[in-house]
Amino acid sequence: MSLFDLRLLPAGHVELHDARRQRRWTVDLEPFEIGAVPVTTAQYAQVMGSDRPGSQLPLAEISWVQAINFCNAASIAEGLAPTYTFEEGEVTWRTGAPGYRLATEAEWEYACRAGTAGPHYGALDAIAWTANDKLETTKEVGLKQANDFGLHDTLGNVWEWCWDLLDPARYGDYRAFRGGGFADKHWSVRASTRRGGGPGITHPDLGLRLARGAFGDPLSAQGWSAEVDSERGKITGMLPTGWTPRQH
Repeated sequence: MSLFDLRLLPAGHVELHDARRQRRWTVDLEPFEIGAVPVTTAQYAQVMGSDRPGSQLPLAEISWVQAINFCNAASIAEGLAPTYTFEEGEVTWRTGAPGYRLATEAEWEYACRAGTAGPHYGALDAIAWTANDKLETTKEVGLKQANDFGLHDTLGNVWEWCWDLLDPARYGDYRAFRGGGFADKHWSVRASTRRGGGPGITHPDLGLRLARGAFGDPLSAQGWSAEVDSERGKITGMLPTGWTPRQH
């Protein structure tokens, strides 16, 4: 029996928005699985063999690289082929592998929205732990109202790492995280809000949620594309207002 409670989501589509580039686009998604709650400290301890038993608090203070390693460890623990490979510091997503992985941004937003179109899938105080609750740390997962896919805590409590690069033209290897945390104001805890950081950074309100799903194209899946990532890393034409390209 799996240690993780994943929900199978049907095929669908989601509209994404990049405010910095003033761009909107629609992504068609194949069915995939995603965790009903963020990964907990108890699950992390069991998979990684920690001496501490952990709890039902969401795992936090975990970097993107550590999250990738945890996905592979969870896959191996359950007899699944790992999704990620490491070579000379580069992480490759084996899109055809059946193991655990991070959601793409398109998958994450589709899962969070659960068919809704607004910034939240319900009244924010009912669905998310935010600055409104005046907390000093995270709360146990699953205590707030779930969305129509049966997912808890997609908004608030902890941000969640995704697979995608944030904006390689400006931020290089920064990876995206989504959802907002327990200390964030209401305007930051929205289904469309994008944040990101270097693959080695950690925060006390940054964790992960597992996904699963195998796809046929090795270079493109669920809104992510290696070719598009390469193109997004190039500066052409006028720069978006308020920023300069990253230094090489």
